[in-house]
Amino acid sequence: MTEELNVGRLVNTHGIRGEIKILSSTDFPEVRFAPGKKLLVVPADGSPKFEVTVESSREHKGMYIVRLMGYTNINQIEKYKGSLLKVPSGDLVELPENEYYFHQIVGCEVYTDEDDSQPLGTIKEILQPGANDVWVVKPAKGQDILIPVINDVVLDVDIQAKKITVHLMEGLLP
Repeated sequence: MTEELNVGRLVNTHGIRGEIKILSSTDFPEVRFAPGKKLLVVPADGSPKFEVTVESSREHKGMYIVRLMGYTNINQIEKYKGSLLKVPSGDLVELPENEYYFHQIVGCEVYTDEDDSQPLGTIKEILQPGANDVWVVKPAKGQDILIPVINDVVLDVDIQAKKITVHLMEGLLP
């Protein structure tokens, strides 16, 4: 079974002709909600997920207004408010070199450039406080370690091996 990734949430209807408001949670909404694209709807009430095809879309006040093929009035779509919208993980937009999706980074083992025999810990979360991302590393014991994602600290990322090598600058360890 392939992993599915969230790309948005159906937050409300828009008008009476079956359009929906989507709060996007993807960096590529213009790709995900383009006409002809397929999305998986995972209803909030727990009923079975199903596939839909985007007929048209436009950005409006920070959200996307989307018309789905086969849905022509508010009564057909209203029951799906709160549903998640997903895509299969195999349908990823190709990223430039040295850029990664969160799901590729979370779960990687972190090693230091001084001692690559013992892992520092495992990345459990990614924070986005501002200028750069911060990886939250859970060590075998002790408190979490915060690693800033900057070129001086992150030396190598090997997604296949789930191994990341970092240089620990002074003050990074608790």
